Amino acid sequence: MKVEIRQQFGTSTGVVLIPVAKQGDFKDIITLVASKTGLSDSLINEEFKGDLKETASFFFKDGSQTHRLILLGLGENPGFKEMLQSFRSLVFRNKEKFPKGITLDLEHSNTGAPYQLLEAAVNGMVLGPYDTGKFKTEQNGNKVPEWEDFTLELIIAGTSGGEENELKQAVRKGQIIAEAQWQMMDLVNAPANKKPPQHLAAWAIESGRKHGYDVKVYELKELQEMGMEALIAVNRGSEHPPVLIVMEYKPAGTPVKKVGLVGKGVTFDTGGLSLKPSGNMHYMKSDMGGAAAVMGAMEAASRLQLPVHLIGVVPSTENSVDANSTKPGDVIGSYSGKTIEVIDTDAEGRLILADALNYVAKNYQPDFLLDLATLTGSCIRTLGTHAGGLFSNNEALAKTLYEIGMETGERLWQLPIWEDYQKEMNSDVADIKNLSSSPAAGAITAAKFLEFFIEKHPAWAHMDIAGVAFGDSEFSKQKSATGFGVRLLVEFLEKA
Repeated sequence: MKVEIRQQFGTSTGVVLIPVAKQGDFKDIITLVASKTGLSDSLINEEFKGDLKETASFFFKDGSQTHRLILLGLGENPGFKEMLQSFRSLVFRNKEKFPKGITLDLEHSNTGAPYQLLEAAVNGMVLGPYDTGKFKTEQNGNKVPEWEDFTLELIIAGTSGGEENELKQAVRKGQIIAEAQWQMMDLVNAPANKKPPQHLAAWAIESGRKHGYDVKVYELKELQEMGMEALIAVNRGSEHPPVLIVMEYKPAGTPVKKVGLVGKGVTFDTGGLSLKPSGNMHYMKSDMGGAAAVMGAMEAASRLQLPVHLIGVVPSTENSVDANSTKPGDVIGSYSGKTIEVIDTDAEGRLILADALNYVAKNYQPDFLLDLATLTGSCIRTLGTHAGGLFSNNEALAKTLYEIGMETGERLWQLPIWEDYQKEMNSDVADIKNLSSSPAAGAITAAKFLEFFIEKHPAWAHMDIAGVAFGDSEFSKQKSATGFGVRLLVEFLEKA
């Protein structure tokens, strides 16, 4: 994406786009448009109110040339999420005729946050052409668009060389994160027969090779030797062996912190012998949304060259039904050496996370240990589809993640993990059971299960993203991937 900066209103691209919030000096922008187009303020006001995703197009002359001026509504008091949504929606609705360059007027936009607006705009524009129909015969795949020939001209007066560099960095960051999200949305949206665990491993290997981070994939024999018994137990009903994907990025200089990320990578979840209802089972291809967040963050962090030592681990398997499937009531081992009574085979995500979390805690001793998973329906019933559940044994870490979630629009809400809930996970025949004896607080007791395997790590956070990683939107006819978690993690890594 070529970035050019000019100091005053005008365009060399033929299209000027002004993002407008429904606040502050909204009237001044209307007056500007009126002066450029020759239309009255009242007529423009009739055409455009500044509502979220609203657009209005006008034409103006610059010398002998006629250009288009587009007003893009951001709604009232927009945050990053609303800005991104507006730009993505604009490009999505016009992707067949979107120009090869636009002029983005930051000078007259009334958001008051040019760097945030620019990053959100680029993120949204890059994701705009995304199409879920990758496997349709009339389409030639769904590749990330090439933006090398796209010109983004910025209007912003009085910028110094340092400020211009910051603007260009905002463009680069928005593009890199969007490209990572695009690939992760492709993975989450793909049907299970197109993405066995080995496919996730192959993606990680190729990404690591291309962007300069190390990837090691542990396969079944190695997992048996390592004692990854919980991961193997979940996999027993599948024709595709499990894998443990270990990704490691080290910065060129001295890292600020060491961060461990773990993502649930169940590529399809039937529920095992505790079989799920058939109504929405086809959506269980999305049960690797946590893995996608971790993998996307690994690639983005490497491309952005963030100054953190980053370890990303994805335990990946199907949870299928077979004569060999783990049965309710079975007692299985784990990487930690602790035993688990399997009450419900549909509580499988926490089993594979237990092995992976323990692996990271023991072998890497990170400063922060984070996991993300599409883990429980209980979290969806609690928070709906507008926030993920946040559980942590470290209040400073929880506060940081909450604040970053509010900034990025990938919101989290903290729930308690008091010791009162631990007794509900006690087993008569094993060290712990994988499902609570109570029908309530399912997301919390799942978090308590995971906490049992973190080796008492002092700065751990679990994010249950079941309600936010996959859902309804204007961008697809059915539920589809949102890309949730990639931006949240990148922002956290920047602040670590």
